[in-house]
Amino acid sequence: MRNLIFEEPEVRVPGDTSSSLRYAWESIRAPVIIPVLKLAVILCSIMSIMLFVERVAMAIVILVVKVLGKKRYTKYNLEAMKQKLERNKRFPMVLIQIPMYNEKEVYKLSIGAVCGLSWPADRFIVQVLDDSTNQSLRECVQIECQRWMQKGVNVKYETRTNRNGYKAGAMKEGLEKEYVEDCEFVAIFDADFQPDADFLWNTIPYLLENPKLGLVQARWKFVNSKECMMTRLQEMSLDYHFSVEQEVGSSTYSFFGFNGTAGIWRIQAIKDAGGWKDRTTVEDMDLAVRASLQGWEFVFVGDIKVKNELPSTFKAYRYQQHRWSCGPANLFKKMTMESSIAMYRVPLLKRLHLVYAFFFVRKIVAHWVTFFFYCIVIPACVIVPEVSLKKQIAIYIPATITILNAVSTPRSMHLLVLWILFENVMSLHRTKAAIIGLLEANRVNEWVVTEKLGNAMKQRKNARPSRTSWFRIIDRVHPLEIIVGMYMLHCAIYDLLFGHDHFFIYLLLQAGAFFTMGFGQVGTIVPY
Repeated sequence: MRNLIFEEPEVRVPGDTSSSLRYAWESIRAPVIIPVLKLAVILCSIMSIMLFVERVAMAIVILVVKVLGKKRYTKYNLEAMKQKLERNKRFPMVLIQIPMYNEKEVYKLSIGAVCGLSWPADRFIVQVLDDSTNQSLRECVQIECQRWMQKGVNVKYETRTNRNGYKAGAMKEGLEKEYVEDCEFVAIFDADFQPDADFLWNTIPYLLENPKLGLVQARWKFVNSKECMMTRLQEMSLDYHFSVEQEVGSSTYSFFGFNGTAGIWRIQAIKDAGGWKDRTTVEDMDLAVRASLQGWEFVFVGDIKVKNELPSTFKAYRYQQHRWSCGPANLFKKMTMESSIAMYRVPLLKRLHLVYAFFFVRKIVAHWVTFFFYCIVIPACVIVPEVSLKKQIAIYIPATITILNAVSTPRSMHLLVLWILFENVMSLHRTKAAIIGLLEANRVNEWVVTEKLGNAMKQRKNARPSRTSWFRIIDRVHPLEIIVGMYMLHCAIYDLLFGHDHFFIYLLLQAGAFFTMGFGQVGTIVPY
């Protein structure tokens, strides 16, 4: 019977499972695995070079900006503009939106900070957009709003019977209210953001001075960055986003995205862009893209910092990163045609920067090369030595990219190795989310509000975990991370036994990171 299946009778199929797997591996190694792996190395090398060039280009721009001391917003004389505004007493009407959804721990912080802004009381409206599904919480938020109304602040408490469009839908309906017609600008703060009292004084003058300016974006300041190791590592990534990516986009008059909060818009720019849309989970970036393609300019003012909270539980961070990675990939797919249509309003160079650098390299290539190259292809090359890796591609380019990312947070440079391992693990979720966004697959429009702990952790730190927490430990187990960790551990052991390039050191560390996060031993562990 065997001779009927195999043409060569001398070829014997081993009987035991281990030998069968070895036979199957050897059968496909040369004709399938090696060619596919060589192609993967070529593609990943190209993506690495693309990312390297983009990072170096931004580093050169930011170096020139810092050496010359000419950030874009410094060309404006803020103090002179503020004095002019104070002399004329022509204060524009400002709407301030605070969208929220079941924000039990932080709603008082944001409402209190916004209501305390130093702007003429009759020239701003605070609009609390409460989509909470918890009725008792809604009542608490309404009571807080009424408390500030009694102090003379013009607060409008708005609710909806549905969550259509999520945050974008709430803000769109908020702008349609009759009392908003007299407002010229709208500032937006998520429920965990706490602007300083002089926020409007430090942002509105830019919009008054330059009628072409549609958005002033402020920087975020993290109040809980030292809470745990995960928040420290998040801070390193976000500091690069603000101090390099957004600063470069602003200083070179090219595109940078609205962060969804801690910014102030000219309402006319929002109208020209077609208003808020809920077609993706990054409605803020969507609006910024459309406004930019209409010819509106943006400025990033890094000196203005708005306090906010980083997600400190791994579950919350994963959901946030899914939204932040899936949405841009999905938007990239949707807006390519819009970019080509805008050819008469926006210069070609700016459109190329938007499509290639901002979207393709930063939002897709960066995730894919981090996961596929560093977590799949390089480990595979260890067990398939016929496929060679050049040190320039496998070591030097990643090291340069890493250093350029990390220099934005000098005080955390000693955490550089941990940051690399952490980002590589998170690239698994970002890559999966980007693919979902491009393919418009099952979770493409999944919207999970990032959990904020606010002051709750201060009260819970001394609390004893209840016995039920042992039964909920399964919630912290993440199979994907564990599977990838086992793969990298296998490659590490193989390299330790048979290799000569010492890749096992990196592979063991990275496998440990995947296991640590796979078993939920990262971030704040909230007692139940």
